[in-house]
Amino acid sequence: MIKITLNEGITDVCPSVATIGFFDGVHRGHRFLINNVVKEAAARGLQSTVVTFDRHPRQVLGSDFQPRLLSTNEEKMLLLSKTGVERCVMLPFSEQMAQMTACDFMKKILHDRLGVQVLIIGYDNRFGHNRSEGFDDYVRYGREMGIEVMSAQSFLLHGINVSSSVIRSFLQEGEIEMAENCLGYPYFFTGKVVKGFRVGHELGFPTANIEQDNMLKMIPSPGVYAVKVRIEGTVELKHAMMNIGTRPTFNGTQQTLEVHILNFNDDIYGKMISVAFVHKLRNERQFPSKEALSEQLVKDAQMVEEQFEKDIEE
Repeated sequence: MIKITLNEGITDVCPSVATIGFFDGVHRGHRFLINNVVKEAAARGLQSTVVTFDRHPRQVLGSDFQPRLLSTNEEKMLLLSKTGVERCVMLPFSEQMAQMTACDFMKKILHDRLGVQVLIIGYDNRFGHNRSEGFDDYVRYGREMGIEVMSAQSFLLHGINVSSSVIRSFLQEGEIEMAENCLGYPYFFTGKVVKGFRVGHELGFPTANIEQDNMLKMIPSPGVYAVKVRIEGTVELKHAMMNIGTRPTFNGTQQTLEVHILNFNDDIYGKMISVAFVHKLRNERQFPSKEALSEQLVKDAQMVEEQFEKDIEE
């Protein structure tokens, strides 16, 4: 896959079949759409193209909007590279672009600068100023400028229209397995291991406190999770349990991300770590004492081991 960042004045005219979207998470619905693009391009002898943006459009339209991203730009590009699409164009989304009508965007960007001949639109996708125009408008504009516009079907999974917003809802509710089914891969985030309060050491469960690499990336709902972690410079996925929350037993107020890696004692301060979610064990709650919390952590670790043993058997 060729990645192109199309800044002002840069053109990359290449006859192609394209689709357009933010593609947050590059989930199974996105990959279904992109697969249609790849197949249509191959049938017509054209290049397959994905057109995406470097930031969520609402970050520009509303200065106080904080997206809960499923993927960073780097992660998104890596996921797109696995779809079979030949070219990915990342557009810097600006206030000027936000003011463009759908017709202007199709003519000035897709047609003139990218050479798009066929545009496949996702079933619920709208673009252009205020997203006020729809598929019939795109077809009419395309006919005037020589772009054939086609509509793709939605991707259904167990009766659910798979979308980024649906996946965020699953993560918010701690429905980790449903989120993974829709994504097509385990949800994950990365961050740096930093110094914490060392309470885990006192309880017999030393934890790696993680500082998110990208604060806009969504973190699932507070609670205790079975997770797999990969430490910088290694390839092994280690079994671990993670707590997301404010440490109410110790009157904490700020959310922390803490991982206890099972059967592991190495010093990993300062290293990057990737955390993939497997299953939510329970909600976070306040315990009457450190001893009660420690007893629960023993049970949590046992449940994590059982979860991974079950996964192996399945």
